[in-house]
Parts: sequence; structure tokens; C-alpha cells
Amino acid sequence: MKILALDSSGMPASCAVLEDGVLLAEYTVRYKKTHSQTLLPMVDEVSKMLELDLNTLDALAIAGGPGSFTGLRIGSATVKGIGLALKKPIVNVPTLEGLACNVYGRSGLVCPMMDARRSEVFCGLYRFEDSRLTVVQDQAPLSISVLAARLNELGERVTLLGDGSVVYREKLRELLTVPYEFVPGNLNEQHASSVAVRAAQMFAEGKTETAAEHRPLYLRVSQAERVRAEKANG
Repeated sequence: MKILALDSSGMPASCAVLEDGVLLAEYTVRYKKTHSQTLLPMVDEVSKMLELDLNTLDALAIAGGPGSFTGLRIGSATVKGIGLALKKPIVNVPTLEGLACNVYGRSGLVCPMMDARRSEVFCGLYRFEDSRLTVVQDQAPLSISVLAARLNELGERVTLLGDGSVVYREKLRELLTVPYEFVPGNLNEQHASSVAVRAAQMFAEGKTETAAEHRPLYLRVSQAERVRAEKANG
């Protein structure tokens, strides 16, 4: 089984190809260029390096959200375009499930989090059982205080990762009473290879959609939409 995976949900743009559980290539760039400038050229470069015929792909995978609204839209448009052209199914991987796979196989709870501003994070709770990711608490926006209270209530050792764990590190240290650890910096950001690993599991479970059906998973409205709503309400 061969999967082309993309992630443009955060600062890095990332592209990877996974075949039968083996990572053939990954191209990740964290730079000031926009994802619209980098994502398709990365797909093209990886395809050339692997001499990859995209028609041989079994599926496409995308980190579907949450994340940057602009980044999610660019990633969504890219994977929809490729999917429509090739008539390939899409695996819409929740961003935080992909991020959790950065520490695949870690014991205890895994809590990936992305900075959602306003003292909130997009976060989820996961564990690995029998070499598979299982969802303890689905991804959602939470305040740091509510998240810390939830982790303390569960009473298990937890691995914290993602840019939210960097932004709110001192606050988490102040609030957490359970054993915890932060990961090294190279594991804090999104990687398409991790999206591909999670996508392979989801594909085996039949969790796919067509390019026409695909939509990003925003979790909350954008700031522009909130401002419009506030103005409309006077």
C-alpha cells in the first residue's frame, strides 16, 4: 500500500510517501514562504526523486485540521485537486492524531497540542495499545487550566508535545500534578510521515472519503468570522 501524505496545518509544510509501512521520502520545510509556494513543488520534487507515478498511489492523506485556517485551506485544495485528477480516495487525518504519531508507541498518555491563542490550545488525548493509536479524548479547543485539570484527574504519566506545549510550558509546569515529560524540539512540529502512519491505519479501517467529499476540520470559526458575527450582533 502506497500513500502520499501532506501537512500544511502549521508553520512547516511537509510531504511524505509511505509504502507498506516503509517511509520512502519526506520533505519538510519551515520557512517564511507560504504553503501555496511550497506544497506542490515539494510533491513534484519527491515524485521526481522517487520516480513515482502518482497513479500507483492507493490513497492520499492530509492533516485535515485543526490548524492555521489558511494552511488548512491550501492543503485541502491541493489534496482535492490531486484526488480529483487521479480519482484516488483521501484519508482525512485529524491533525492532532498525526502529531501524536510523532511519538508512536510511547507508553502512558500522549497529549499533542497546538497554540490556539487566547490562552487556549487545540488538544487531544491518546494512547498506543497493541501498536495502534487509540483516542482517549477527541481533539477540541481547551483552555490550559481545563486541560491541566483533566490530565490531573486522569492521574497518568503524560507526554506533552506540539507548539502549544512550548508556548505554555511554564504554565503547564505550574498546574500539572501528574508525572509528565516534554519532547525534544524536532518532535514538536507536524511531519507528513506521521500523518501517513496514521492514515495507513485509518485506510485499513475503511475511513476514507472522496475528493468531492473532503472538507477541513476547523473546530472553531476564524477570527474574521467572529468579528463579522460581533458586528452583526451590534
